[in-house]
Formats: sequence, structure tokens, C-alpha cells
Amino acid sequence: MRIGIDLGGTKIEGIAIDGDGVERARLRVAAPSGDYDATVGAVAALVADLESEAGASADGIGVGIPGAVSPATGLIKNANSTWLIGKPLAGDLEAALGRPVRLANDANCFAVSEAIDGAARGAGVVFGVILGTGVGGGLVIGGKAITGLNAIAGEWGHNPLPWPTDDERPGPACYCSKRGCIETFLSGPGLARDFRQAGGDELAAPDVVALAGDGTKAGNAMAEAALERYEQRLARALASVINILDPDVIVLGGGLSNVGRLYDSVPRLWSDWVFSERVATPLLANVHGDSSGVRGAAWLWEE
Repeated sequence: MRIGIDLGGTKIEGIAIDGDGVERARLRVAAPSGDYDATVGAVAALVADLESEAGASADGIGVGIPGAVSPATGLIKNANSTWLIGKPLAGDLEAALGRPVRLANDANCFAVSEAIDGAARGAGVVFGVILGTGVGGGLVIGGKAITGLNAIAGEWGHNPLPWPTDDERPGPACYCSKRGCIETFLSGPGLARDFRQAGGDELAAPDVVALAGDGTKAGNAMAEAALERYEQRLARALASVINILDPDVIVLGGGLSNVGRLYDSVPRLWSDWVFSERVATPLLANVHGDSSGVRGAAWLWEE
């Protein structure tokens, strides 16, 4: 049996699967946001509850995190759950659980899950995209996540938005200390902020999307314009990925991957920026939904 944990900023989800990927237990708890020690304790308690429900124990635990382990220090870096930064999370979890733990970036876990038995099953080169509270990316080649020498492979969200217009410069401030990162435009909070700054109400991203799709509500035209800007920015950002990687498949995950129109509009738009006379790259919705990250964490032990 394998156990995977998806350590998010607002929730921690765990899954126990057998060797064939069949789910044996699944649990979700609230994340103790801002409290590192409580986070370690919550993961340990969740693993114990999963094993109790599944009626079996796991030799190792895979954990997807919103950041990466620094190859230089072994400490967490680049996490938008900032209370994890600079902490020896792997060692602390191993001490709390009494067994080996493998950590990986949550976008890498998502991409591995979709490459192994999801939307990109059988594809050689897969780029997995997370469009949620943050914007992440994972690169999988031959079923294996590519981490990179600096443990930042796939981190497209912290590059500048490509081909920016004058009104997009210098761009919103990002937690990474830069301005104009792709994440600041394409995350859920980024879409909500764009709508608000254009004169819209204080709405969360799902509400902006819903408003754009309902012609009976006041403000529909404004929400539609915000969503069109989002689609065009996503097309530019993914075109830069295609120009570098030319992947076999791009799979979208995260809350905004549920916006169905993206799968038609973005490939239609990205042709203006991809350095090719035609673009055959498929843009696919994930198969496993919210489960992809936690399933990918469990599959870390398959490697």
C-alpha cells in the first residue's frame, strides 16, 4: 500500500492506494495555516487515520508540497505556504512518522499522476499546469518527474508574463519579490484582482467565471472581458512553454482548470505566439481532478 499526502495552504488531503492504483482510503483535513509544528502534527495524524481506515500500513509516505526541497540545504524553498520556507520538513516528517518520506513539488505530483494513468497516459513528454491559488508547473518525461539541478524545473509561474502589453507592465507584485510574474496574472487571486481593478466587485475567481457565463446578471460584460484577458494571457504563457519544451501534451489542473472554454479558446489563441506554422499540441483537462496531486504523491514510491 502507498500513501500520498497533498499538503496545501488551506487543506491537507491524504489517499491510500494499492499497487494497481485502486483507492483504499481518502481523508481531508483543514491545514493549520501559518503554524509549521501543527502542520507536521496534522500530517502525522492524517497518515495514522488513513492506515486505520485502510486496515494496512505503508512503508513510505509521499508528500506533495507547494514548494521544493533545496538541493543545497535540504530545507524548503519557493513555497507559497510561506511558513514552510527554511524548514527541514522531510526530516521532521520522518521523525514524526517513524519511516521514510519522499517530498516533491505538488505540480510535479499532479503531472506524474496524469502521465501515469490520467489524461496524458502514454505520452512521452508531459507538462502539467496548476492554475489555482498559485500557478505551478511540472515536467514529466517517460513517466518520471524532472526536478532539475536547482529543483525548479517547470516553475513557469515565476517567469514574467510573455509579450506584455503596456498596461501589463510592470505587473502586480509577487510574493517572490518580483513583479509581473505569470502567477500574478493567471492564479485565481490574479483573475479576481484583474476583474476588481477594471471596476468590478470584490468577487472570487469562480464567481467571476460564473458571472461571465450568465448574461442575466449585471456586470456580465465586465466579467466576460476579464475572462477574455485571462485566456489571452494564458495563451501567451503556454506558447512560451511550447517554444521551449514542445511537449506531447499539456494538462491543466487546479480550480481554474474547470473553466471548460479554456480548452477551445487557448489553443486557438496561442498560434499567434508559437514559433511554428501549425500547433498540434493538445491542451487537456485532467482526469483525476482534485485527486491528481495526492495520487501523484503516492506514486512517488513507484519511482
